[in-house]
Amino acid sequence: MKPDIAIIGAGYVGVPLAQVFADAGRVVVLVDVKQDVIDALNRGESHIEDVSSEQLKPHVDAGRISASRDYDAVRDADAILIALPTPLSKQREPDLSIITRAVRDISSRLRTGHLVVLESTTYPGTTRECVLPGLAASGLQVGADFNLAFSPERVDPGREDWTTKNVPKVVGGITEACTRRAAELYRGAVDEVVEVSSPEAAELAKLLENIFRSVNIALVNELAQLCDRMGIDVWEVVDAAATKPFGFMSFKPGPGLGGHCIPIDPFYLTWKAREYGFYTEFIELAGKVNENMPYYCRSLISQALNHGKQRSLKGSKVLVLGVAYKSDIGDTRESPALKLMELLRNAGSEVSYHDPHVPELNGERSVALEPAEYDCVAIHLGKSGSCEPSRPGGPRRLGQESRPELRRARGVGVALRHGRGEAALLRAAIPTRSCHRRPRRRARRRCGRSGRDRNAGADALRARQARPRGRQARLRREAARHARRRDGGAVRARRGARARAHAGASPALSPGRPEAEGARRPG
Repeated sequence: MKPDIAIIGAGYVGVPLAQVFADAGRVVVLVDVKQDVIDALNRGESHIEDVSSEQLKPHVDAGRISASRDYDAVRDADAILIALPTPLSKQREPDLSIITRAVRDISSRLRTGHLVVLESTTYPGTTRECVLPGLAASGLQVGADFNLAFSPERVDPGREDWTTKNVPKVVGGITEACTRRAAELYRGAVDEVVEVSSPEAAELAKLLENIFRSVNIALVNELAQLCDRMGIDVWEVVDAAATKPFGFMSFKPGPGLGGHCIPIDPFYLTWKAREYGFYTEFIELAGKVNENMPYYCRSLISQALNHGKQRSLKGSKVLVLGVAYKSDIGDTRESPALKLMELLRNAGSEVSYHDPHVPELNGERSVALEPAEYDCVAIHLGKSGSCEPSRPGGPRRLGQESRPELRRARGVGVALRHGRGEAALLRAAIPTRSCHRRPRRRARRRCGRSGRDRNAGADALRARQARPRGRQARLRREAARHARRRDGGAVRARRGARARAHAGASPALSPGRPEAEGARRPG
């Protein structure tokens, strides 16, 4: 069967989108560059956890979903949807090279009547400034010969209550006709479509969604660090605040941001804002707070080892539970667990991980859950299949009767994240206040000394403590002593000259010379 819809990109966005359209009776072809992914899809095997093979295979067998590496497959389709990644460079600048190459391949096959929709998250203006010129190179005119729109993907991997089908679809086209055409396409597959006036409005709406989450997560992450110093349970604070039925949305602290959206998307806007002479300091500050959380978590693990096992990070065996960026998925993109494991290894720790959803990570295999073999167990995610089963009626803490392995562990545990529907291990053996405050030394009572002597001794001690140390400081002190001696000799010479002048002696004769001594002796 000839496809009605071509989706460029068979990943976390493209495959669920293909399933939704196939459920609505449309014929979809997925275009991707990875041959192993294409072969698996054509066998009815899904590599995306949100779409199981049981859901995919009936559509493949019926011919409603197929996959190909050839861009010629888009020629017969009525609509072309672009669902490709838009990463950031090392300088935090948008890298649209993947989108640009796809647009170039589409442009050479563009025909009259085509609808092209960009779903990839990007900065405001991408559709009009980057995609449109590439498609216009075909000689066709937008709004007359073909239609172009932007509709941001809103996939949240692992969610079962909100999926591609029931999450409202925002659509904004280059022209009103483009908007209507794109809205009509999506209305045939999803529950609700929201039309906006332009692609820029739709692009910025997606960024606002993720910036909102990034900023609020940064706020609660900073609050968690403050609560740790103040000896207050941050979970209790957040849960208590969440009881307010209006004006508050609950966010949980964690080891940092992960995934393909929230850690990256805010910086699309900061980059674009500089083009207009505007600096989004609030957004950038939130990014700094969230990026610092793996370092803070390393500090928590170090404190737990110091106070619970009297050990340092170097040489300690640490087990990290969960390495994906969220619960119950195998997606490790931008996961803070990767940075945390790197920091622990750099500190000399022997790090292993356990995650049934990620059997292999960078050549390393997931180990069995045997906490007793490790000095510290760091709960990165609460996993409902590996660490702690979910239970309604409140959070669970590992180490209870339902998890004897952790209860028998000889090491200490550190909770780094609050999983959805479940809780993680409480930080064990970490004194709340002594982690950050040095105990004051009790002053010794010195009997038989006057207050003046004690003050003089204290002044001398402060002077020694304030004295700079090191080779350069020693050289500076030597130079200062030589300067004082030189200056002192000059002062003594001037005083002697004045004394001789006052006594009527010749100023040419210096003290200490025989002539001078003889001149002063009485005849």
